[in-house]
Amino acid sequence: MKELKINHLAVLVAIVLQFVLGFLWYDPLFGKAWMGMVGLDMATIEADPAGAEEWITNIFSAIVSMYVLAWLFIKMNVDTLVKGCLYGLLIGFSFVLLSIMTSGMFAKDPYGLAWITGGFTTLGLAVGGAVLGAWKKYKA
Repeated sequence: MKELKINHLAVLVAIVLQFVLGFLWYDPLFGKAWMGMVGLDMATIEADPAGAEEWITNIFSAIVSMYVLAWLFIKMNVDTLVKGCLYGLLIGFSFVLLSIMTSGMFAKDPYGLAWITGGFTTLGLAVGGAVLGAWKKYKA
């Protein structure tokens, strides 16, 4: 049986897709709803846009999460698009979405905020998982 290894190009594509999803998610899809739930408006965002700290943290988070997902997939022998998508979805739902939902309830955040923020990460892990599962690489 062939042994899987991390496909760095697949990880890079998964990271890029996560950023594309983020731009769509937090602008045309749920941007207005998210801004309303966190108490922001365009004037505030334009007056104080995200700086280097936010973007460095965002990039670092995307890199780490996709590499950890790739590593987990090797350990779990995830080798198809469907398996990758399913496991990414399960990991995102159980470890991210439910955690955000629980902490948000205690913080009295709007219920929909958990679905927006946790939903983005869950979908991002599912998309990334699909890429990593489908685009496999084997040790020589």
